[in-house]
Amino acid sequence: MNELFASPFFGVSITIAAFWVGVKIQQKTRLVLCNPLLLAILLVSAFLLIFRIPYEDYNQGGELINLFLSPATACLAVSIYTKIQLLRRNWLPILVGCTVGSAVSMGSVWLLCRLMGLDHAVTVSLLPKSVTTPIATSIVQGHGGAVPITVVAVIFTGILGSILAPVLIRIFRVRDPMAAGLAIGASSHAMGTSKALELGEVEGAMSGLAIGVCGMVTVILSLFVL
Repeated sequence: MNELFASPFFGVSITIAAFWVGVKIQQKTRLVLCNPLLLAILLVSAFLLIFRIPYEDYNQGGELINLFLSPATACLAVSIYTKIQLLRRNWLPILVGCTVGSAVSMGSVWLLCRLMGLDHAVTVSLLPKSVTTPIATSIVQGHGGAVPITVVAVIFTGILGSILAPVLIRIFRVRDPMAAGLAIGASSHAMGTSKALELGEVEGAMSGLAIGVCGMVTVILSLFVL
């Protein structure tokens, strides 16, 4: 049994199964709180705790899944290219919106960390919370941060964004689908984009575009902030 748990295929299988269950629960309940990724995290954690499986054994497969993060990030260039005409027509509002969104995200985190007296390593780990995981972890690794903290912050931000995005759009009466999509993608990366796609095609396209643009902007801003 220990050999089974130590196999990379165990970690991959349990992760896929937990996410599948999360998707089914979300489809059944239609509740925004039943986010498939959040449910998958809770299910995997409960499974490991109940059967007392070491995290190191599970992570043998988890690392295989992580291998796909970098190629997935490179594929963002494809989404930007496919929307190149949209980007050309609206390059100024897109660039300004993504730059402001990234700056506000990083600036608010930096200010809160200073007010709470958090050290440099924690501050660095939290700053890129609103960009996709591979970009965030690359920034953190280059500036002495803690990658696990960054991963948790990115996941939490994405889940929170996907839950609150529709509510905030209604509260602030955002009528322009382009503005809604950019806001969602800039603040809650891929997980928010999945929710943006449910709101409409334009929202989804702009949110996907914002992921790539905000990722590049965050990398550039980190050179001056960190």
